[in-house]
Amino acid sequence: MAASNAQYLIQFDPDKCTQCHGCEIACKSWRNLGLGVRYRRVLNLWQGVYPRVKNTSLSLACLHCIEPACADSCPEGAISKRATDGKVVVDETLCTGCRICAEACSFGVPQFGGNGTMEKCDLCPDRPAIAAPPCVDTCPGKALSLVQVSPIEKMVHEEEIAQLLTSR
Repeated sequence: MAASNAQYLIQFDPDKCTQCHGCEIACKSWRNLGLGVRYRRVLNLWQGVYPRVKNTSLSLACLHCIEPACADSCPEGAISKRATDGKVVVDETLCTGCRICAEACSFGVPQFGGNGTMEKCDLCPDRPAIAAPPCVDTCPGKALSLVQVSPIEKMVHEEEIAQLLTSR
């Protein structure tokens, strides 16, 4: 799967996060998501051992990976990475709800709503052109920002998130 030059991600600064979960609520509200479905979630990451324990936050949603394991694993070809902007998208008409993508994703991103098909963050393309995605716009600490990055910067970001998740 060829990587696009245009890559987007929602950058997270843990030092600015107040753990208010406003980003989760804004996403659920904007998308009208059902019970148990969360495109974005705030995780508490604990590191160290007593008495030197540290807690940090991670606001996590689809990373729109350079080489998305979810797309590579989908037997129906329902998940693809757009060459124009690097976004990983789901064609719900092709998805059978087999959940193989959920097993393949190291970040726990794929969600399955009432219709049983995979759904996830799509960076809110239906928002007004001048507005940031609701999760970014809602954050009182400005811990989230939508940024365009190079493919190399995107890969580094993916590796950092993967390392954070494996160390928890």
